[in-house]
Amino acid sequence: MTRGRPLIRKYRARRGSSAAVSALVLVLLLAGCAVGPDFVTPPPPDVTGYTPEPLKGTTAASTSSGTAQRFDSARDLSGQWWTLFHSRALNALVERALAANADLQAAQAALRVARENVYAQQGALFPAVDANAGAIRQLPAIGSPSDVGAGASTFNLFTTQLNVSYSPDVFGGTRRSIEALAAQADSQRFALEATYLTLTSNLAGAAVQEASLRGQIAATQSIIKIETDIRDLLRKQRGLGAVADADVVAQEAALAQSEQALPPLRKQLAQQRNLIAALIGGFPSQALSEQFVLSGLRLPRDLPVSLPSRLVEQRPDIRAAEANLHAASAQIGVAIANRLPNITLSAGAGSTAIAVDQMFTPGNNFWSIAGAATQPIFHGGALLHRELAAKATFDQADAQYRSTVITAFQNVADSLRAIQADAVALQKAAASEKAAAKSLEISRHRLELGDINYISLLNAQQTYQQALVSLVQARAARYADTVALFQALGGGWWNRSDVEPERPLTISDMLQ
Repeated sequence: MTRGRPLIRKYRARRGSSAAVSALVLVLLLAGCAVGPDFVTPPPPDVTGYTPEPLKGTTAASTSSGTAQRFDSARDLSGQWWTLFHSRALNALVERALAANADLQAAQAALRVARENVYAQQGALFPAVDANAGAIRQLPAIGSPSDVGAGASTFNLFTTQLNVSYSPDVFGGTRRSIEALAAQADSQRFALEATYLTLTSNLAGAAVQEASLRGQIAATQSIIKIETDIRDLLRKQRGLGAVADADVVAQEAALAQSEQALPPLRKQLAQQRNLIAALIGGFPSQALSEQFVLSGLRLPRDLPVSLPSRLVEQRPDIRAAEANLHAASAQIGVAIANRLPNITLSAGAGSTAIAVDQMFTPGNNFWSIAGAATQPIFHGGALLHRELAAKATFDQADAQYRSTVITAFQNVADSLRAIQADAVALQKAAASEKAAAKSLEISRHRLELGDINYISLLNAQQTYQQALVSLVQARAARYADTVALFQALGGGWWNRSDVEPERPLTISDMLQ
């Protein structure tokens, strides 16, 4: 990141005119000024791409679900990016997850808390008005003087009063507090977007992983069928004296080894289903009607690749880190204001009488107006060190922001590299599977003719087994890394239409 430009600029005192001191004081009381630094959004990194060399426009292609993908910097990412996989099952699960996921609901509640805290702090900019009423019945001590109830052993006293207090925000400490809370609310808003993105990405990734596991299970079952047929063939040939017992036993061992691979895959599939159930807000005991296979997913062909200058605006974690930096900047102003004079104005008016019907008669009213100013003089260095701590917190938030930006660029670069490599890997895996299947077919036919020994067939079996499973994994990797790219680019939250608008502050709110 560029370090030459400062992230904050110092407060500039307003230029006064040649007005009298009293006018200047009045301006300060009514308008005030906000001490401390004014926050400036950090500039985007001075880079033009994600890789040292120019990014190729398309990936490699193959014949086995290997459609070439195209990188397009002019294309924007949809707010519902998971629909690009054209899976009704995935769309339905995402919709259920957005309505029932507890982590998402917790993040939404946290945002409401942050916004209400802003509204609460905004109330400090206005006078506080309180009304109270009281009544007492009193028996004075023997011989004690009393201005009320003369000649009576007991008397009543009724009082009503209206109090107004106001602390002018002369140096902007309250406004800086509001600024800090508003920045924290922004941070929580982007934390909500990050939770939303994590949820949808995890769900899409879980669907791809389930499809991959189902594909690997199907491939393993296909291999088991082939090896079972070969075992039966060898048993027949042993009965004819064409092969030795050792060859039959070796094939039975190879078959058992392939069958041994099924339980771990089925375990992973069950756990993946449990994960999907949890993501949509359900329990593992609740059966899911949706199932995922690779043939039910369509690989997006056109992939949006945001410009580096836009990535810092799109990533929720970067925006949250920027908001935290803003809040830390505002807290410096709060700490500075706490070292400056604090002015309090108050007024009260009311009435007191010995009978309710005399409350508002002439002579029973009273009022008061007061003003006070407090200048901190000695607090054992606490106020100074709190200011220094606030500045250190800003430096910490600055470093965390820069680290978040670097990580975001790394995520995008990793995803781009992975997508490019996945396309080549699938191309090679498809060629390898095709060649291994042909080799196994030839070896099996030659074994039937007695042209080769069993060792050659066993090697062909193992090669085909590895090639078939690798092909399934290579196909799934393209989907998984496409999901990772969409997540790394920010998930398209800026194009969402279901974002809850912020509730404006109303007059009725201020009266509470």
